[in-house]
Amino acid sequence: MAAIVLASASPRRRELLAAAGLAFDVVVPAVDETLREGTSAEDGARALAERKARAVAERFAGAERWVLAADTIVAVDVAGLPRLLGKPENEFQARQMLGWLSNTRHRVVTGVAVLRTRDGQLASGFERTFVHMRAITAAEVEEYVASGEWRDKAGGYAIQETADRFVSRLEEGGFDNVVGLPVRLALELLTRLDAPCARP
Repeated sequence: MAAIVLASASPRRRELLAAAGLAFDVVVPAVDETLREGTSAEDGARALAERKARAVAERFAGAERWVLAADTIVAVDVAGLPRLLGKPENEFQARQMLGWLSNTRHRVVTGVAVLRTRDGQLASGFERTFVHMRAITAAEVEEYVASGEWRDKAGGYAIQETADRFVSRLEEGGFDNVVGLPVRLALELLTRLDAPCARP
């Protein structure tokens, strides 16, 4: 097996990590993604990434691996109240999330964690991107929901696919963060824990 293990089922994270030139294996974590009420997007994304890394690391007792995990949360104010959006479970939720995000400046936060199995050392952090989204018409929402592109996407949209037409600009963090893996941060954390072939 490769020394680096990506703890994610996301094909987008696999593509981003492969494009960075790293060799890795994939193990999909099975964790409870429930967060305490009142948890911020930043704390929640980081905590879930750490939870996923620990869950996968348990499978490598006695071996030396660097487990890389990530979790993305979309945060938006709805009627003055903060909401954390994960992946919609059905078309109704996808439609609802797109309605909430239409004509907003919301933030996308990806927590990243790296755990070295040999000694349990953990390094983690998060990247935040503010996304400006134009008003989306009801017809556009229906068309997008019918496409199925929202499936398995935090906030119910994929900026790397056709939902980029809804986005007017990004602030702070990078495009890769909105896709689901801030590569520079991931490489920094791997380097901090002396993972092979990692470079900031």
